[in-house]
Amino acid sequence: MSRSKWKLPYVVLPLIKSILISKKKVKVWSRNSVIPSALINKQVLVHNGKAFKSVFITREKVGFKFGEFSFTRTKGTKKTKKVFLKKK
Repeated sequence: MSRSKWKLPYVVLPLIKSILISKKKVKVWSRNSVIPSALINKQVLVHNGKAFKSVFITREKVGFKFGEFSFTRTKGTKKTKKVFLKKK
């Protein structure tokens, strides 16, 4: 279910303050907050649960959530087949 129209998009208050104050890369822990238009053409560090992933914000990403661009899953490694020797 989507958010009500009369409510504004969900953005964490400390995120808004850090956008206005700092000129460095902004660290975001809240993956469920919406990307505001004030971040266009800026680098953002989004926490994926283990580390911060760098995400470059473009005009097309505004309105989506931060978590959609910071993946939490890693690619699986190719497991080698173990050869079991039969005991005689």
